[in-house]
Amino acid sequence: MEYKISAAEAFKKHSDMVYRLAVARVKNKYDADDVLQEVFLRFIKVKDKVENEEHLKALLIRITINCSKSLMTSSWFKRTEPLSESFSVSDEYSDTLDSVMRLPQKYRTVIHLHYYMGYSVDEIASILKTKPSTVKSQLHRARQKLKLDLEGVEINV
Repeated sequence: MEYKISAAEAFKKHSDMVYRLAVARVKNKYDADDVLQEVFLRFIKVKDKVENEEHLKALLIRITINCSKSLMTSSWFKRTEPLSESFSVSDEYSDTLDSVMRLPQKYRTVIHLHYYMGYSVDEIASILKTKPSTVKSQLHRARQKLKLDLEGVEINV
């Protein structure tokens, strides 16, 4: 049976997931908006190749990661100074969110995929096209850095 989904349906179902991952990767709402738009523009080109719902989610995550990388390695991005912005998050979670956002990108990504989206280590490894042992190491290191940061110990990231 062939799986068909329109770009509008995919956007309606998965734009929140894509946006949150983009924010976790680029650390900025405005750049995340750009990434979100670019992800669905790229999705339109490959939507006919989607096999099922899980493949769709993995594809959107992969495209989001690639678009985030492209944005952050662009010469424009390297020459701009980010605006100070505050996320509207309750005080209870703001310290944790701040700590997560201070992590290097590879750690923020695995933390987001594992804890927010609920993917297993093997699923993350498949999405990121890496080994499960690499994902486990990244999760372990990210947890260590978060623990030290939340305890108030100075960390080098």
